[in-house]
Amino acid sequence: MSQDYENALDYSSRWIDLIHSTGFPAQEEAHKIIDESKNNFAEYYNRNWLEYRKSVTEAGDWAAVEWSGSGAVFKDILGREYLDFLGGYGMMDLGWSHPEVVNTVRAQLERSPMPSQELLDPLRGVLAKLLAEITPGDLKYSWFGASGTEANEAAMKIAKLYSGKSAFIVGVKAFHGKTMGSLSLMGKSDYRAPMGNLYAGQVYHVPFGDADAVERQLEICDKVGIGVAAVVFEPIQGESGAIVPPDDFWSRVRAATKKHGVLLIADEVQTGMGRTGKLWGVEHWNVVPDILTVAKSLGGGVMPISAVTTTEEIFKPMMYPNPFMHTTTTGGGALACSAAIAAINVTLREKLWEQAALKGDYLLENLNKIAAQYPQFYEKITGKGLLIGMHFKNPETGYKVASGLFKRGVLVAGTLTSAQTIRIEPPLVVTQEQMDALLNRLGDTLKEIKQ
Repeated sequence: MSQDYENALDYSSRWIDLIHSTGFPAQEEAHKIIDESKNNFAEYYNRNWLEYRKSVTEAGDWAAVEWSGSGAVFKDILGREYLDFLGGYGMMDLGWSHPEVVNTVRAQLERSPMPSQELLDPLRGVLAKLLAEITPGDLKYSWFGASGTEANEAAMKIAKLYSGKSAFIVGVKAFHGKTMGSLSLMGKSDYRAPMGNLYAGQVYHVPFGDADAVERQLEICDKVGIGVAAVVFEPIQGESGAIVPPDDFWSRVRAATKKHGVLLIADEVQTGMGRTGKLWGVEHWNVVPDILTVAKSLGGGVMPISAVTTTEEIFKPMMYPNPFMHTTTTGGGALACSAAIAAINVTLREKLWEQAALKGDYLLENLNKIAAQYPQFYEKITGKGLLIGMHFKNPETGYKVASGLFKRGVLVAGTLTSAQTIRIEPPLVVTQEQMDALLNRLGDTLKEIKQ
């Protein structure tokens, strides 16, 4: 494709005008934007992406191109309304466009969008202090990136620097990101195998929730002289389908890691910030990890930001002798930090984890009732708080349920390491009326599939 600066200038100007416009475009213009969006995705982004998007395959004559949203509701460019029970894969804990987060970011945008990287930018320090105050135990120092996989990459480096060891023990069906280091921890071959050789150190996968297997692997590594830097688990496996481990799992893993002198990393990228009914997922079992990672909802659904938080002792190799051991130019920028500060403020003030616990109990009870009515379709319902998995007997049924709900104005989606599972992961601000609408429309969908 040849360069065309003039066309690029005209095209970007047109879209800047659209971004500045308010409300919805006229129907004819909206139809043009829908066709344009489909073409852009096919020709310049990822053609096969379109085949996996319900917004394209299940939306009728005109694909659903998202345009605006508030709370647990969003509208497409034609003004069609949808209930969001996907929550941006855990990013939208505060819902779409939370006004306090948006206004905080807007105010910071007017002052200074990005730091110089050479002087002190205050918001980075403010956010680091806030995380020290709200994370468990004596976790204190933080490093910031833009995504969960960056936080997990940093956690791996911190564990290696501190311990001088290189092996990791992780869970089957685990999901920790898709950059090369975190991908090495992935618990599903679909994403690992095509990439060939990944992280050069040893990575050992054990069944998630099996404390015996973790203890046994640590003992074997000790006996054969393999240095384990850390054991890494999600408190509740998200992409595996909201899998909750046995009640003694986390306490036994914590005891085993201490016994063998191995660090424990809690990947709270999806579970953190109240999603599961506690501010942090590990708090269900009163366990304090050595390193904690968080992303997704940390930015309040407005800005991308992630963090890895650990103790002063473990963080020392990131400070001395070289404070630039692990850096990123844009991570922890002022706009992202302002969003996170506002998101933490809203979450604490409204005690959103308590709302997640109550609403999750209601959904879990009623989803289990529905599953009991359709045993030919369902395997089980799993989860805590508003991280819920509907496990079907096969992926085909899961797809029919997701597409049927979308046709009825409800957005849900599958998980990345459990093809037959549909997640229920709405914003924590979802209302009773919206939850009842989901349950009613789910019942209608299942009746249609049965017929």
